[in-house]
This record gives sequence, structure tokens and C-alpha cells, in this order.
Amino acid sequence: MVPRLKAHYKEKVALALSSRFGYKNPMEVPRLEKIVVNIGLGKLSDSGKENKIIEDSVNELSIITGQKPIVTRARKSIAGFKLREGVPIGCAVTLRGDRMYEFFDRLVNLALPRVRDFRGVSHDAFDGRGNYTLGVRELLIFPEIDYSKVEKVKGMNITIVTTAKSDEEARDLMKNLGMPFRKN
Repeated sequence: MVPRLKAHYKEKVALALSSRFGYKNPMEVPRLEKIVVNIGLGKLSDSGKENKIIEDSVNELSIITGQKPIVTRARKSIAGFKLREGVPIGCAVTLRGDRMYEFFDRLVNLALPRVRDFRGVSHDAFDGRGNYTLGVRELLIFPEIDYSKVEKVKGMNITIVTTAKSDEEARDLMKNLGMPFRKN
């Protein structure tokens, strides 16, 4: 079964981008390459609950994305932050293929509209090479997360990597895929 958004991209979005930017080769048309979802927890307290918080974060991220995340660890010790090398500080998952399209579809159509006072996402979060990063303050916007089981409210960063050569091409791609950009 092909994800709904992937079929929409092949049928309509690729043609619209080709006609707008004048691509001759179909491989030139920008597309989503991968989505990286990251929960950064930082230095956790020494109360002994850090393993539970990391475990909860891994479980929540796997429920949201449908894929098991890796636990990210500190690369080096920083005395000012009371951080030791190798201490778990978050978790991340990289989505590609069908899972990536399904996650993007749920993010755009289910999760983002559930944000309180949502007026759209910023136009300015592109990096100059066609990639977009979005910060979410609460994981509770995803309908898969059970509110009663959440002990600590956590946020996450979502980085959408595209094959676009410029921010304009990536913005047009994401707008055609349904990303709700803020109206200026």
C-alpha cells in the first residue's frame, strides 16, 4: 500500500514543481529525502529517575514514528554543565520512505492543527539548502500519545531534509505537500 501523501506527490506535486521551475529531468524535481525527529532532554537530575525519563522518551518517540529510536549520548564531558561523556541526553529517529511520508502526513494534518493558537509554521526556518527545522513544545499534540501516561512534558525537533537546491524550491514543495505556512 502506497502512503496517501506519496501518491499525491507523484501525481500532482512533482508535475506542479516541474512546470513552475522548468525541470527537464524527473530526478531534478525536489522531494523529501528524510525526516529526523529528536528529543533532547539535556542533563537530567541525579535523582535516579533519568533511566525512566529516557525510557519514556524512547517509548513515546517509537509510538509517534513507528520506528525504534536510538539513545543519544554526550560526546564529551563539560564540567560547567555537570555533564559526563557517555551520559544519555536524548533520543532520535531517522525516517525514510513510506514511514517518512506517513509521519509527515500525520504531522501536517493531525498534530499541527492541535497546537493551541496555531496560525501556521514560520517561513524563516529554512537553512539555505532546502532543509526545514520545526520545534514542537509538547508531544501531546500527536493523538497516539496518551495524556494520562505522560509524567514529564517534553518537546522535540523535527528536521525535514529535501533534495531541493534552494529554500524557494523547498518551500514550494512543502506548501504543495500541505505544510501550513504562516500568512504574512
